[in-house]
Amino acid sequence: MDVLQVIKERRSIRKMKTDLINPEDLNTVLEAARWAPSWGNTQAWRFVVVRDAGLRASLADVLMTARPEGANPATEAVRSAPVTIAACAERGISGFYRSGERKGSEATDKGDTWYMFDLALALQNFTLAAHALGLGTVHIGLFDSERVRNLLGVPPEVAVVELMPLGYPDQEPNIRPRKELSEFVCYDRWMGAAG
Repeated sequence: MDVLQVIKERRSIRKMKTDLINPEDLNTVLEAARWAPSWGNTQAWRFVVVRDAGLRASLADVLMTARPEGANPATEAVRSAPVTIAACAERGISGFYRSGERKGSEATDKGDTWYMFDLALALQNFTLAAHALGLGTVHIGLFDSERVRNLLGVPPEVAVVELMPLGYPDQEPNIRPRKELSEFVCYDRWMGAAG
C-alpha cells in the first residue's frame, strides 16, 4: 500500500472486534513506532501493551468525557479491542542538552514538552502501520492519567500521555472534511502579516 494512500485512508476506529491480533502484526506496529525520529535520537517513548481484559476494563473506567451526553466515545474500543497501548514518555531527556556544561538543561523555549512531539511521531508511525495491516486505532487523551499510572505501575518520571486501543475494525467511518491548503499554509511570511 502506498504511504499517501495509507495516510488518506486511515480513520479513527471506535468500534473494534474482540478477535486476537496476530503477534507478528503487533510486533510490526511496535517496530514502526521504534523507527520514528526523536530529539537527539533520545527515543523517550515507552509503551505498555495491555492485553489483560480486566486491566483494559479498568482503563476504560478512567476515560473521561467532554460531552454532556455521557461516556467517552472510545470507551467501548478500550473494552473490546484485544490490546490497548498506554503511550508514555520519559521526561527530562527530549529537548535537553545531552553534554557539556549545559547538560540536562532545556535546549529550547518549549520547556519539557519535546517528549510530546517525539511520542506523537512514534504514534503516527504506529497508527499508519496498523492501518496498512488492516488494524484500527484511535487516539485517546481524555483520561485520568494518575489512575492509569497507578493501574499500570508507571513511575513518576514517566508521563502517561495517551491510550490507544488496537484491534480489527468493526466499523467503516466516513471521511471527515479537511481544510484546504490555503487555509493553513503560507509562504515566506505569516498569513495576514503587514507589509
